[in-house]
Amino acid sequence: MLPHAPLIIDIAGTHLAGADRRRLAHPLVGGVILFARNWENRRQLLALTAAIKAVRPDLLICVDHEGGRVQRFRSDGFTHLPPMRTFGALWADDGRGRQRRAGSGVLRAMNAATAAGYVLGAELRACGVDFSFTPVLDLDWGRSAVIGDRAFAGDPRQVALLARAVMQGLLQAGMAHCGKHFPGHGYVAADSHTEVPVDRRGLGAILRDDAAPYGWLSATLASVMPAHVIYPRVDRRPAGFSRVWLQDILRARLGFQGAVFSDDLSMEGARRLDGRPVGFTDAAVAALEAGCDLVLLCNQSLVQDGQAVDALIDGLQKALAQGRWRASSDGEARRLALLPQTPALPWDALMRQPAYLRALELLP
Repeated sequence: MLPHAPLIIDIAGTHLAGADRRRLAHPLVGGVILFARNWENRRQLLALTAAIKAVRPDLLICVDHEGGRVQRFRSDGFTHLPPMRTFGALWADDGRGRQRRAGSGVLRAMNAATAAGYVLGAELRACGVDFSFTPVLDLDWGRSAVIGDRAFAGDPRQVALLARAVMQGLLQAGMAHCGKHFPGHGYVAADSHTEVPVDRRGLGAILRDDAAPYGWLSATLASVMPAHVIYPRVDRRPAGFSRVWLQDILRARLGFQGAVFSDDLSMEGARRLDGRPVGFTDAAVAALEAGCDLVLLCNQSLVQDGQAVDALIDGLQKALAQGRWRASSDGEARRLALLPQTPALPWDALMRQPAYLRALELLP
């Protein structure tokens, strides 16, 4: 085995095909990200995650499961979690009349956010999922439709505290977490899935506002996902491909020690570097050399029988042999640290667990 398995890839359907097993067994592949198309019901999902672990027990099974409009599994018992903006609204509600008590909304909001993190993590883990890319740390500037109600609020202090509460709930369920999208996607209107957003603010403004939660949470964040946004007054490359953002600022200045994921390399915001179009292999190499520990390629198993996934695996292996990127034992240790360290509670037992039932009561 290589000392570093940085690739997170997807699969096409609700069960593993032969090509999926072959790709997941490759030593450069460190995990799989699931989508709604990989879901039919809990029994099927549990069988799928067990089949993935049978290929390699150390594979990290991931999903984007935040609540609100970004929640991949919504039926067969999964709780419909509210968007994170709901907790920001609860924060401001101190009650009325004689029941009003200054600051009580803050405490209720944090308790509810912890409950949401626990429900989210416990339900996923009961179905064999290891990890969710949550919480969103972006600020709500009222500009970005792709962020919108996924953000807790527009105040970085409020965002940091509510995110910390969600993270606490996830940890109680035995699940790690990922703050995204560093240093902040909420200020730009463009959607990095389909465009290359540009944020022309200076470093001071970004650190004071959007990036502030990353510094305040640097001792507790397990992982971070940078934005496919260019901040030209800091660096000409998007944050996820920038040594300035990932090494000089995130690690050296803000003190972050956890894992760094690239966002999806198939997004438009990852397809141009230094003003020129790049393929998936070049984008992955650039992200790894900038300081990412793990790189994601999503939704390509659906296209031409996954030829792009195979090309990336082969291309990254050749690039390693050519010295274009260096395998990192530290990066691999950070990947492995994201795997759950405790057994998951089975679904039927979870449905009777007092802590889970209480968490459901606390959800807004």
